[in-house]
Amino acid sequence: MDNKDLILIGRNAVLEALKAERSIDKLFVIDGKHDGPLKKIVAEARKRSIFLQFVGKDKLHDITGTTKHQGVVAYAAAYDYVDVQDILNDAKEKDESPFLLILDSIEDPHNLGAILRTANIAGVHGVIIPKRRAVGLTATVAKTSAGAIEHTPVARVTNVARTIDELKKQGMWIACADMDGDIMYDIDLKGSLGIVIGNEGDGVSHHVKEKCDFMVKVPMKGNITSLNASVAAGILTYEALRQRDYK
Repeated sequence: MDNKDLILIGRNAVLEALKAERSIDKLFVIDGKHDGPLKKIVAEARKRSIFLQFVGKDKLHDITGTTKHQGVVAYAAAYDYVDVQDILNDAKEKDESPFLLILDSIEDPHNLGAILRTANIAGVHGVIIPKRRAVGLTATVAKTSAGAIEHTPVARVTNVARTIDELKKQGMWIACADMDGDIMYDIDLKGSLGIVIGNEGDGVSHHVKEKCDFMVKVPMKGNITSLNASVAAGILTYEALRQRDYK
């Protein structure tokens, strides 16, 4: 899928995508007074909690490469998102303890694609990402995932911290990847588990970290004190898989 296939330009294209309930990652609307069609687009975007930003005419020109954008452009997702409950139900149908990856503001599409690929191979039931300040299911993510995007459910949530609270109410334990945590070999990663992986630069945000049950770290012996987000996710995911399936 080409990136051009995911950019929807103009009122009709965006309205039809919204009517078809297509997954939209971002919506840019011209700032100022809006007529009927634009008001309808804005209202539907807010109803569906789609990321919405009002921008100047020049910004829309830059995004689309044309002046014929009619004041609106949308970025569609390469694949439809699911609800978190759908992921939990899938695990229940398989008679397995839920195993999730929760990504706190991953911004690099190559990282997200690689994480989806690892998640699928390691038997993760689904991945949770935030709607804001994070990459969505772009064409680059789809390509990097090597097909895993077709098989690994991704839920997109408004508030990661609040979602963690809901998961804990359903009996899940939440582990946070953090350099101040305990070595992963000393932590019980079996059972109903969600592993939180943080942003490439800042790690897991404070308000998300304080919701987690425990901190876990990958052992490091070299001079470098951090790992690429997708590598860290892969190592922790496979340690969890080892504990869960290979006693």
